[in-house]
Amino acid sequence: MIELKTRLWWRATLALGLGSMLVFINLYIAQPLLPLLAQDFNVSALSISWVLSISTLGLAMGLLFWARVADKRGRKSIMLGCLLAALLLGLVISQLNDFSSLLIARGLQGFFLAGLPATAVAYMGEEFTPKALVTSIGVYIAANSLGGIAGRVLGGLLAQWGGWQNSFMILAAISLLLWIPLLKWLPASQHFAPANKGQGGTALVSHIKNPLLWPIYLVGGLNFMVFLNQYTYVAFYFSAPPIQMAPAALGLLFLTYLTGTFASSVSGYLVNRFGLCQTLLAAIILMAIGNVGLMTGKLSIILLTLLVDSFAFFLAHACASSWVGRSVQHHRALASSLYLVFYYLGASLGGLYLYPFWEQGRLAGVAVGMWLVLFITAGLTLLVKRRSAEHPA
Repeated sequence: MIELKTRLWWRATLALGLGSMLVFINLYIAQPLLPLLAQDFNVSALSISWVLSISTLGLAMGLLFWARVADKRGRKSIMLGCLLAALLLGLVISQLNDFSSLLIARGLQGFFLAGLPATAVAYMGEEFTPKALVTSIGVYIAANSLGGIAGRVLGGLLAQWGGWQNSFMILAAISLLLWIPLLKWLPASQHFAPANKGQGGTALVSHIKNPLLWPIYLVGGLNFMVFLNQYTYVAFYFSAPPIQMAPAALGLLFLTYLTGTFASSVSGYLVNRFGLCQTLLAAIILMAIGNVGLMTGKLSIILLTLLVDSFAFFLAHACASSWVGRSVQHHRALASSLYLVFYYLGASLGGLYLYPFWEQGRLAGVAVGMWLVLFITAGLTLLVKRRSAEHPA
């Protein structure tokens, strides 16, 4: 097993972190471009939100598929092969001018991007010691947020200079160059054992029925549903009069994700210090408090809201991911992928869920919609806390 902070641990953790960054650079590049895309394709805010939602939906659909394949065939080849296919699709997307074709290509890209997140946590659970696992997951999730930041910020900046096609083309090309060293850096699995044929369906049902898992699956999905999509409506709010931000400035809004990067990196310490469920509940409460700022409609206060929400959300996400990783002994890839299925289904449905709140009350309405969901996830966390005493992991 790989011990914490050894040379091999650093090599594996940094490789997975870079791979994670490439996934989320290419997944979230579209988010700051949505107002520009809505103008170019002459469609509504709800319709254009599917450019992001269809990719997260494709990712959700691909997670269980690639997890099953990885449980039978191994980890490294699935992670790197799927990532390569997704990056090549990014080049294809840059050449498209038809809205329907764009949606299809984005859905396929999301499906292949699923290969790495479907497998990474299971890889770490098999190869790392428990102490190393908690810290590695924190670094891995921090890389998620860094990738999301880079994709959005660079996507907005590049679109300012050459349109949305330019953003997709350049970031896909850079990603392909960064993919090459992963072949050498990521160690081959040493403790992988192929799952027995025919057990996947049984294991899936077992994970869904597990009283320590299904509430956490819902917590992850519902939290992400409102967190991710609040940025979409904030972008539409800032792109409209009287503010009228350009795409480059909208991309810079996602620098607020840096507090999420910090939260992920310290999540291991906080969980070890205060306990997993207590830290998760505190993160949800903090996000609910931060959302008060959306009610003001003021630029500076909304930016503060995004900073607070990002810290709280990524702390909650790190807690939930760690819980899943250490709560199962078999079919780990399936268990962690099932969590991500809920997570990205939430992302794909969040635009639809928040749209009526946006229509009725703009950002104040979005805040109300978020509070309703956070009340539910806080209750689910309390349920997990109670059940963890009855069913120790």
